Formats: sequence, structure tokens, C-alpha cells
Amino acid sequence: MVGKNLKLLRKRAKKSQEDLAKELGLTRSSYSGYENNVAQPNIESLMLISDYFKVSIDELVRNDFEKYNNSDWKKVDQGFSIDIEGKKLRVLTTIVNDKNEDLIEHVPVKASAGYTTGYADPDYLKVLPTFHLPFLSRDRKYRSFPIKGDSMPPVVEGSFVVGEFVQNWMSISNGTPCVIITKDEGVVFKVIHNLLESKQSFQLSSTNTFYEPYYVHVNDILEIWKFVNYISPELPDVRLDDNNLSKSINTVQKELHELKSMINKS
Repeated sequence: MVGKNLKLLRKRAKKSQEDLAKELGLTRSSYSGYENNVAQPNIESLMLISDYFKVSIDELVRNDFEKYNNSDWKKVDQGFSIDIEGKKLRVLTTIVNDKNEDLIEHVPVKASAGYTTGYADPDYLKVLPTFHLPFLSRDRKYRSFPIKGDSMPPVVEGSFVVGEFVQNWMSISNGTPCVIITKDEGVVFKVIHNLLESKQSFQLSSTNTFYEPYYVHVNDILEIWKFVNYISPELPDVRLDDNNLSKSINTVQKELHELKSMINKS
């Protein structure tokens, strides 16, 4: 499979074996052996080839590129190495109760650092606390993530965001708050702007304008969870408008008057 895929990728790039081997820093005989299945590339060579053609190692060793259609090749040419539309099953390990109902896994702060490697590991997930929110849809998958920093008010540090698993990333609308699991940053909570078609990326913005927006390429993203609700240890600041403020003052004055009357009578 790897040999056929390498040959097809090379021909699409219009390269000779000698030219491609030179660009990869390999000998021609080594590369020729990979294409002809005389030898199997080691992990270092697979990484070189993966970076050069902008395809994932998993895609390179598992998929049959001869079966790719024009749409598949367009995604490869644009730098997509994953199934952004969710047509293939994404790996999603879940915890269920004794009634086979999905529970909401709660990722504590201490466990969040390991989430990028443990998100698909049953042993990692089964030790997480779980809970159930009866008002959420039963046909969706939810997970709770810790929030750090001050970039997304009114959601403050120490809060937990409950997110709904997103299968088709193309369906995400601009301005949607999401928990994004990235390879480098781990768990981040941001407002998403969908630039998959033009930049093969998402722009991530904060509600705190002090923080500049930045881009994350789709190949650097592991999971996306759409914001559903959040649990906070703090009550957000509430500002009364002039009308409500006047009503509040009148209520206080009325209560003071009644209190004075009671004192005078006693």
C-alpha cells in the first residue's frame, strides 16, 4: 500500500525518483526500495514524506490513493490530511451508565494537560468524574472542560464549559464559541471563524479584545466541541439600566419608610 501511494504522489508532483529522493535527503536506492516494496520506510522517513506531501502518516499507510476521487485530491492539495466533514467515523471514546446512556465526562484541571493524548484512551476517560444533565439532547455527545485565563468573559477562570461534539467541522458557523483541542495548545475555548475553504484553518478569537485573534490549521486540531453552557463559581457582573435602577431605588426607599414606621410605632 505504501509503495503504490508513494509512486502515485511522486507522479502527481511530476518528480523523478532521483529528484524526490534528493529533496527528501534520501538515497535514490532507498527511496526506490520504498516504492517497489523491497523495503519499508522507517518512522523518520515516513515523517519526511508526510511533511513533504502534506498527508498524514496514517493516511499514507492505511488509505489506497488509487481510489481517491477529484474531491479527495483537492483536499490533499489544499493541505487537509483529515476528514473535516466527518464522513468517516471520528475516534470518540465515551463512558455510559448501566442503562447504556452516555454520561458527560468531566475533565478536571489536573487531567486537562493529558487530554491531547488520552482523549481516545478508555483508561484515561474511565477515571474521569461523570455527571448527567437531563435537559440536554440524548442523541448528542457532551463533555465538560476546564477554562483557564481571562480571554473569554463572562466565562471566568475556574469555570467549566459543557460542549457538544462536532462531527462535521464544515458545519461550524462563524461566531460559534467552541472548545478546540489542538495538538500544541491542548484545551482552548474561543470563538471560531470558519476559514476552511480559503485558508484550511480556523480563526480563533477571544471575547476579551486584549487578546489578538490567531489561526489554527485544521491538521493541528484533534477535536471540536460546540459551546452548550457553562458552570461558573462566580456571578457575572449585572448592570441595571436607568429604568431598573430607578425601580430599585424606589423599592429601597419604600422599604426604609416602612421600617421607620415600624420603629416609630414601637
